[in-house]
Amino acid sequence: MPRKKPVVVVTRKLPEPVETRMCELFDTRLNVEDRPLTQGELAEALKSADVLVPTVTDRIDAHLVAQAGEQMRLIANFGNGVDNIDVTSALRRGITVTNTPGVLTDDTADMTMALIMAVARRIVEGAQVITGENWGGWSPTWMLGHRITGKRLGIVGMGRIGQAVARRAKAFGLSIHYHNRKRLSEHLEEELEATYWESLDQMLARMDIVTIHCPHTPATYHLLSARRLKYLRPHAIIVNTARGEIIDENALIRMLEHNELAGAGLDVFEHEPAVSPKLVELAKSGRVTLLPHMGSATIEGRIDMGEKVIVNIKTFLDGHRPPDRVLPSML
Repeated sequence: MPRKKPVVVVTRKLPEPVETRMCELFDTRLNVEDRPLTQGELAEALKSADVLVPTVTDRIDAHLVAQAGEQMRLIANFGNGVDNIDVTSALRRGITVTNTPGVLTDDTADMTMALIMAVARRIVEGAQVITGENWGGWSPTWMLGHRITGKRLGIVGMGRIGQAVARRAKAFGLSIHYHNRKRLSEHLEEELEATYWESLDQMLARMDIVTIHCPHTPATYHLLSARRLKYLRPHAIIVNTARGEIIDENALIRMLEHNELAGAGLDVFEHEPAVSPKLVELAKSGRVTLLPHMGSATIEGRIDMGEKVIVNIKTFLDGHRPPDRVLPSML
């Protein structure tokens, strides 16, 4: 008698090749409507499934984990971060948690450079002039931005994505600086021509551009607090493609409104999917570029994520440790 396929609940619509392969391998329940599941629906999934495949929009907190059925043994997150999952509570219930690290590195680094360029060179503002049919022709003093070559770039978080940004930024002629929990090896620092700052405060006070690439954890919540943001100089710009909670968004808005910062490029927001109306108004002025959390949104990246999810599920169900297991000590 053939072995019964494990029940796998997928909370959002995934790329077609990924969903097709999942349906071949598992008893897969898909989200055809591609709408975020309610907390009640997530609770039902945890009660009935062997494996849950959530995304960043799903909050799997301790209360939900406590409702999981005895058969629930794996939460295979479709995403790099796991700040949407209470990993400690899951572990206590004997539930393994995995993620999909590494596959979004280049995509996010590309978007970071795009935001740096967009803010420094006023690209979005210029595009809006054309579509608004208000362009009166070229002028030597109109729409002046700033060149980035020769500027100092401060990278907060020098993991895979931070290093990928450093390599791209180096090619653009930026001077690379970074703050990280652990200093890079001497060899890697030489390769990236990167200057290490043990003090985040001291680095912020000297940078022209700051970009965020650390994970969101309790330790990094409002890492760029109102106090730290004040270290930035008025001509500086800040870019965030990591998590919105890492920056005190209200403090950032106040500084932008009072011209204490030159600009910002944001792909993530503190209360996502809600976006502060004040940020939207600042974006209309051209000093802020806002994107709808699309830093990792490439077809290639999403398929790679799905393949990692499948490998994690298959490996786990075969009785082996999945390659991308997440433990509380790693957060």
